[in-house]
Amino acid sequence: MATSETDNGHPHHDLTGRRPALDADLDRLGEQLAEFARTQERMRGLLGAILAVSGELDLPVVLRRIVTTAMDLVGARYGALGVLDEDGTELAEFIPVGLTEEERERLAGVALPHGRGLLGLLISDPEPLRVEAIAEHPQAARFPPGHPPMHSLLGVAITVRGKVYGNLYLTDRGDGAAFDAADEAVVVALAGAAGVAIDNARLYGQVRAGAEQFQRLLLPSLPDLSPFDSWAVYQPAADPALLGGDWYDALVLPDGTRVMIVGDVLGHDVRAAATMAQIRNMLRALAFDSDALPSELLSRLDRTLEAVTEPTMATVCVARIAPCEGGWSLLWSSAGHPPPLVVTTDGGARLLGAEADLPIGVDAGLARCDHRHALPPGATVLMFTDGLVEHPGRDLDEGLRIITDVAAAHAGKPLEALARAVADARPGDGHDDMAVLALRAPAES
Repeated sequence: MATSETDNGHPHHDLTGRRPALDADLDRLGEQLAEFARTQERMRGLLGAILAVSGELDLPVVLRRIVTTAMDLVGARYGALGVLDEDGTELAEFIPVGLTEEERERLAGVALPHGRGLLGLLISDPEPLRVEAIAEHPQAARFPPGHPPMHSLLGVAITVRGKVYGNLYLTDRGDGAAFDAADEAVVVALAGAAGVAIDNARLYGQVRAGAEQFQRLLLPSLPDLSPFDSWAVYQPAADPALLGGDWYDALVLPDGTRVMIVGDVLGHDVRAAATMAQIRNMLRALAFDSDALPSELLSRLDRTLEAVTEPTMATVCVARIAPCEGGWSLLWSSAGHPPPLVVTTDGGARLLGAEADLPIGVDAGLARCDHRHALPPGATVLMFTDGLVEHPGRDLDEGLRIITDVAAAHAGKPLEALARAVADARPGDGHDDMAVLALRAPAES
């Protein structure tokens, strides 16, 4: 290296000859740092994507989320997930994402792919597939009329419990470049998480179906309540792991009185469901072959539960419907429960607004009240649990107003249409189970 002496006698290094090499080193370092930053950003995106996919439990939502997340990760214009049939030989379901409304309209009537051509390559050989020019690939099938043009493809298989569940297809990066090895690596990583998310969603569905079936087995079939028409529905909570304590019941007493009962046991677990069945049977036994007022039935139930079970809290509404001059008489009592909703043939809808007494399990010694309301011929009585109307982001009165308005709008419809419209309106958030029971008096008393 050439040197020279400075004024103080120390050597001076001449860096002129090394500057190009230093500039090149700095450029390479800059590129490495930029690549590192891109990798870090992609890893953060992948982690966020995995968390987003894993946070869903409803299978159709999970499948669509997988596609949209993969598209975001690699900047793909289009994406799709093909679910294999039981034999694993062709696609039983195909979920496309990214098509515009106009593109969808052009494809109206065109059958969804079954796994031929390039899509079939992943079925026969589930290894990651990258194709720069789809049209030039020897196994590419022709797109159907109206199909948007697609140029490059990245395909990755999704495996669940060691078995190929389906294939994730991505086409056309937004920047026009072909998919590269980095794209493949990040989508393969996402596919691994997607397999776990799909498995969880399938287990969720099984648990939900089992919980719902168990809950329904605990609920009665409505007896013949003629001359009244009757209808009832139970809907489970959105979370399948939470068995509910909501129930309905109806019976005809020996003297011809019709009894309606709707209740809700505190809690969401097997114990709550078992307690619900126990309370329902107790109340049925107390009501049958008895002329006790609804308030007396609730007081007896409260004292009985206090004596024979562990501490239990529940809300219950009991109503007796008996004939009277000019129609029917509704006598009811509420233990902390929403009041009945009465709908008349002229389009009137009214919540019976008496104040509820304390729930069951609070103080068995307190007196309870009865309330009476005259039912004209053809009137409908709707009783429901709070899962129909409660929403954490809305005042309870707002939920009650919504179902009252819906009931009024459907007053002239057949009973099932009216009651189902109220149940479907469900201003609650769906995170609690729900029961609705409806009886319609005959048109003539």
